[in-house]
Amino acid sequence: MFDDDAAKGMDEVLPFTIPSRDVRGRVIRLGPSLHAILAAHDYPPVLRRLLGEALVLSAMMGTLLKDEGCQLTLQVQAEKGAVDLLVCDYRLGELRGYVRHDAERLAALEGRETLQELFGEKGYLAITFDLAATGKRYQGVVPLEGTSLARVCEAYFAQSEQVPTLIRIGLDVEGEACVAGGLLIQHLPDGEEGRERLHVRMNHPHWEHVAALAGSMTGKELVDPRLGLDDLIWRLFHEEDEVRLLETTALSRGCRCSADYYKTVLGRFPEEELDAMRDEAGAILVDCAFCSRVFPIEL
Repeated sequence: MFDDDAAKGMDEVLPFTIPSRDVRGRVIRLGPSLHAILAAHDYPPVLRRLLGEALVLSAMMGTLLKDEGCQLTLQVQAEKGAVDLLVCDYRLGELRGYVRHDAERLAALEGRETLQELFGEKGYLAITFDLAATGKRYQGVVPLEGTSLARVCEAYFAQSEQVPTLIRIGLDVEGEACVAGGLLIQHLPDGEEGRERLHVRMNHPHWEHVAALAGSMTGKELVDPRLGLDDLIWRLFHEEDEVRLLETTALSRGCRCSADYYKTVLGRFPEEELDAMRDEAGAILVDCAFCSRVFPIEL
């Protein structure tokens, strides 16, 4: 596990902007919260990496939502693969995630664990935004094409949001002191103010310049605890006229399961359906896939 010094700068997202380049971004590093989520299940290494990447993406994209109480859910589903469901969500600095898989199919893939081989046929990634202020829900869906979830998310922003985006991920999830880091930058086009969208222009040198700099960030740098999040930004953009560091967001593992919550949900079911759910002792056993706990609910 992490000592106090090593834990500094962990479980945080640091947003920033480069005003002269019309760019916003954030850097993230997960530590103890990542360990807590992965430790809830005995995932093999390939799934630890997959879920670690998805959690970093969820936190970076979730903090793009401006209103407090909004939730982002990242979900990947497919058919006939070793993995048929991956789901993560972010709300108010809290992260949770889960991977459902077939152990035998996964073992048979040894050495061939590409994204497409893991998920099989008809794979897609869905990103859902639940907006607290309006109560509305928005969802974008893209096919599971690319070498990583990060590349799929870049395609999502290009297709669904029409915002050029670059993402880099670093993972070190083999031991107990597992670490995951990420960098996300986006060009905010003039179209955000009602003018021409960036993607329809012949060229956009501001974005090309910043993307070239950000693309040099390595996975090793992103997970190096000796480098603070502000150090990472300085390494990339110290020659820019101005880089504005915004307020950090603390991150934690946050599964919202509880006996009271499940009682509220089950209370909406008709009595005959509740009777069918009860065991011999009269309790209804509710299994939370996120935290791998079983709640005996008595109604």
